[in-house]
Amino acid sequence: MNSGRVKLDIADGIAAVTLDRPDKLNAVTPVMASDLARICRELDADATVRVVLLSGTGSKSFCAGTDLNGLAGFETSWDYRNRVEYSAAVRAIRKPVVVALFGWVLGGGAELALSADLRIADETAMFGFPEVKNGWVPGGGGTQLLPRLIGYGQAMRMFLTGDHVSASEALRLGLVEEVTAAGGAQARAQEVCGRLAALKPLAVQATKAAVRAALSSPMEAGVAYENELSSLCFTGQHMEGIDAFRRRRDTQS
Repeated sequence: MNSGRVKLDIADGIAAVTLDRPDKLNAVTPVMASDLARICRELDADATVRVVLLSGTGSKSFCAGTDLNGLAGFETSWDYRNRVEYSAAVRAIRKPVVVALFGWVLGGGAELALSADLRIADETAMFGFPEVKNGWVPGGGGTQLLPRLIGYGQAMRMFLTGDHVSASEALRLGLVEEVTAAGGAQARAQEVCGRLAALKPLAVQATKAAVRAALSSPMEAGVAYENELSSLCFTGQHMEGIDAFRRRRDTQS
């Protein structure tokens, strides 16, 4: 299904969401932001979807951020404040989100990447937050998410200089989880999504909820929340996991 400049295809429990504006480096317009937010809500409610794969078309850019012409359309700060924030829509998905990155990953595009759960980049990817050079700050959660991934000092280096970071440097910093050869991120992300789609949805989504809680909860509250989620998973299906472990053990012995 094609919704404006955001494409959606669902197969085998994997929802492939693709930014489809390669002529403009997949920069996000207000219409695309609305489409993406709607799609994210629908996927979150769709029981047949187990994992989301986020990517872009073309070869030059996963996403260069928010389209500047779209930004110019906000006449007042109040209008901008009430915009559709597309990175938040991705973060709100309770199912795991895997993103395939290549080329330019800038500004709002980098915030989209930060909003996913697993980031797989190819060696062409270049990451950056150029907002300071334009006279503003990130608005999609970048200043809150990046320090949690790579630490305060390295995040400040990226934010204050606006300099780009290569895929290999992003891997060293912990900004991405894997780097593939050029053009390989999509296939690797698809493979990872296939593995996640084969797991029990309750366990996968509970794991995501528990880990996300660690970003905003004190230790004791987070541990208690984890225990409640772990208990929720013990609804009978845990015996399937125990039986599978026993079969693997007996086969290997």
